[in-house]
Amino acid sequence: MVNAETNAQEYALDRDCTTLSRHVLQQLQNFSAEAQDLSALMNRIALAGKIIARRLSRAGLMEGVLGFTGDINVQGESVKKMDVYANDVFISVFKQSGLVCRLASEEMEKPYYIPENCPIGRYTLLYDPIDGSSNTDINLNLGSIFAIRQQEGQDADGTASDLLQDGRKQIAAGYILYGPSTMLVYSIGKGVHSFTLDPSLGEFILSDENIQIPNHGSIYSVNEGNFWQWDESIREYIRYVHRTEGYTARYGGAMVGDVHRILVQGGVFLYPGTVKQPEGKLRLLYESAPLAFLIEQAGGRSSTGTQEILDVIPEKLHQRTPLIIGSKDDVSLVESFIHQQTQSEKSIMERSRVLQ
Repeated sequence: MVNAETNAQEYALDRDCTTLSRHVLQQLQNFSAEAQDLSALMNRIALAGKIIARRLSRAGLMEGVLGFTGDINVQGESVKKMDVYANDVFISVFKQSGLVCRLASEEMEKPYYIPENCPIGRYTLLYDPIDGSSNTDINLNLGSIFAIRQQEGQDADGTASDLLQDGRKQIAAGYILYGPSTMLVYSIGKGVHSFTLDPSLGEFILSDENIQIPNHGSIYSVNEGNFWQWDESIREYIRYVHRTEGYTARYGGAMVGDVHRILVQGGVFLYPGTVKQPEGKLRLLYESAPLAFLIEQAGGRSSTGTQEILDVIPEKLHQRTPLIIGSKDDVSLVESFIHQQTQSEKSIMERSRVLQ
C-alpha cells in the first residue's frame, strides 16, 4: 500500500515537473542542435501565450484592449485591437530568439523579417495571433494557431516563395487555447500533447500526452447561419445529421475552441466554401494546415472535401481553403456527400451531351 502511494506521489511530482521545453527534448530523445532549437522555439511560443493570456485576463479593466481599431487588414476584415496586440507580441518575442528569420501572419500582407536573426535563423513562424477575435468583447474562448517551417534557400527577394509548399513541410504545429485555463497543444510529428499553464509557476505543465481523437464522435461544429450559401452537398449532410439520432451541434465562433473539443471528444468541424466564395474563408498556411498537421498526428483527418489539406500546395501566401477536420469516420462521411453530389452533376452533364 505504501509503495503504491509513493509511486502515485512520484508520478504526480514527475508530471508537475514536465515543462514544455523539457517535453520537446524528451520527444526527440537527444540534445542535438535541432532538438535544442525546437525546444527554444516552443518556449518562445509559450512566452507569447503567457503574455497574451495575461492581457486577456484583464481585458475588461484596461483601455485599448476591447473593440476595433478602425483599420482593415490584408484579408479585407476589420481589425480588433487584440489582433494587433497579439501580433506585436509574437514579433517582439521572436525578435529576441536568434532562431527565426521571418514571421508570417494573417495580419500582415508580407512576412516580417528580423535582419539580425537571418544570418543564423533557420526557421519561419507562421501564425494566426488571435483566432476568434469576435469573442474578445464577450469574454468567450479565443486561441492562437502556430506552425514552424524550416527556411529553405536564401530568400534574397523577400517573397517567401519557399513557403508555398504542402503542409507536410511543417516541422511543428499547434495552438494555444485561452479559456477557463490556458492550454497549449502541440506536435512535432511525434504525437499530440497538451499543456496547462500553471499561473503559480508561470510554466506550461504537461496535462495530457499522446492524445488520440476517437474515430467517430457525436459532435458536428459548423456555422449553420451560412446554410443557404453552401453547396447542396454540404446542405444535404446537415439535413442528414438533423434527422439522424445521436448528433449534437456545438459551435463557439473560435475555431481553436471548436477543434479542441473535437480533438478530445471526437466529431467534425466544418468551414466549407460558399457558392460565391468556393475557396472558403480560412487561411491555409496560418489556420488549416497547422490544425491539419495536429489532428492527423492524433489519428484524425482533414480535407478540403476533395483533397487532403496537407497535400494542398498554396499559390499565394494568404490562400484560403475550405476545411473539414476531425474524426476519420466523420470527415469521410462529409466527403461522401460531396462525392455523391459530384457524381450526380457528372451524370447530368453526360445526359445533356447525349441529348444534344
